[in-house]
Amino acid sequence: MAQQEDGYTRVESPAEIETLLETLIEPGGASLQVDAPGSKPLPVLVAEQQPDAALLTLDISAIREIASELMRGQAFRLLGQAQGKMLRTPMLTMHECHEENGRLVCTCPFPYHLEVLQRRTSFRARLRLGMEVGAILRDDHGGAVQGDLKDLSLEGCQLELALSAGGLLANADRPLEVELCFPNETRFVVRASPRHRQVDTERQIVLAGFRFEATNGEQERQLWYFVREIERESARYAEGSEASRLPSLLFQTQAATPPTVGRRISQAYPTPMAKRLARIAGYLDAQLLEIQQGGEVDPVQLSRHADRLLQLHDEDRDGLLFATRCLQHEPRLVRHCLAVSVFLLDLAGRPPIPREVSKAMVASAMVHDLGKARWPTELWQVPRPDERQRRHMHGHVEELMGRMGRCHWLSASILDSVAHNVNERLDGSGYPRGLTADGLHELARAAAVVDAIDAMRRDRPDRPAWRIDAIYRHLLHQPERFDQRWVKRYIQRFGLHPIGSLVRFDGGQLAWIQALDAEGQPTQVQLTDACEPPGPALGEILRGTAIQRLGSLQEELPVSS
Repeated sequence: MAQQEDGYTRVESPAEIETLLETLIEPGGASLQVDAPGSKPLPVLVAEQQPDAALLTLDISAIREIASELMRGQAFRLLGQAQGKMLRTPMLTMHECHEENGRLVCTCPFPYHLEVLQRRTSFRARLRLGMEVGAILRDDHGGAVQGDLKDLSLEGCQLELALSAGGLLANADRPLEVELCFPNETRFVVRASPRHRQVDTERQIVLAGFRFEATNGEQERQLWYFVREIERESARYAEGSEASRLPSLLFQTQAATPPTVGRRISQAYPTPMAKRLARIAGYLDAQLLEIQQGGEVDPVQLSRHADRLLQLHDEDRDGLLFATRCLQHEPRLVRHCLAVSVFLLDLAGRPPIPREVSKAMVASAMVHDLGKARWPTELWQVPRPDERQRRHMHGHVEELMGRMGRCHWLSASILDSVAHNVNERLDGSGYPRGLTADGLHELARAAAVVDAIDAMRRDRPDRPAWRIDAIYRHLLHQPERFDQRWVKRYIQRFGLHPIGSLVRFDGGQLAWIQALDAEGQPTQVQLTDACEPPGPALGEILRGTAIQRLGSLQEELPVSS
């Protein structure tokens, strides 16, 4: 038996072929799939096998509408399940068809080999990075929550859901309805019972496992098709083989058509740009999980999402800067990496630099801290790490660099400056290599400033977020560690109250700064009543002279993020 690329094994033993085919001679035991784009398995009955006569007899009464197509020579496969295995025939064509006692019976060549894929109860087709399948979970009382499919088997599935799904899962006294929504708009509905769930507070999600209940023959055929296509699409990305395989039709969609179902789709965001940025955050979240589980950075997805980020910046620079403050549903690492990539692009990408340089810079910043995914949970909560813990924490840089080997398109020098050297300092007090000023490229110096400022604007276990004026003073008083040219350029570029700052005006009104003029004065603000990250319930937007009614800008308020 020979192993094929897609995991199927070729069976050529006549006795084994007959035994496997015999199990298909049951209603619902087999399906027919024509060799054409977009085709799905159709019900067919294997009526009789005649190996001596080299014939297989099929009853296609349930699919009479394609009989003429089959008789014109349309190739097809037979699919089925037998002995805990999924099996398929090679491509076949019909010999002849005739009516027999009201049934439409056809004959085709006997398959002298079969292809089988072991079906294990525990086998699950896992969706790889970049494969998005939305899911809707519903109860019988009108409750519903959106999520994402993480893996699928013939017996069940695992969904990634928002934390708000906890109540629906806890109160499920009977099977729930699960609807899977594939990118090509294929929908599949099945009843399923929750079996286990795991809460991840850092990623603010619930991973819930489900067992399918009372599936019928048609649902079994569809599930088999989905599992096979997920495996096929996943294989495209294995070992850089994407270009050598045809994409699965289930995962094909118009490039301009965004997903309509998914965990992030159901979240409310304060601006349309924030919702679009959340899709890139979703990629980084998935990449974070891949690294956490020992995987590498996916070169295709990194390239694709770096291009998307550049496009968003081209379309609306101010909107993108503000959107980096609007992703409170995302893990802290994702929020930080996205903010660093956007602000570094806006700072170091001026005057205009070649597109490929901007893309490499953005991509490197997007992943620069993802090596922290390998930290033990307790390290995130240590307010004052000891020397051993500090060494462990500093290891995140080499952890990431060791997982970038497949990103051949990414400039090694830019990756080195932005990801490898972002934590180095001019006086050699940084890590991981203790480089000094002579060993640090201009881009590494700029990245260090952007990274430090964003980190200080966010909470840590040992301190709350800093005000931006305090951050500026801190960096300006450390010329031995931070390049003062880049500190001053940052202040000049983003101002004393950067876009995304929460400020208080004379009369006590709070507002988020969304745009600034050339002098760093607000030209657009959005009112709010809460000292918390921007949410969908923000108030009125004021522009231009309308802002004057708020009085003078008094102070920035650091926001927990």
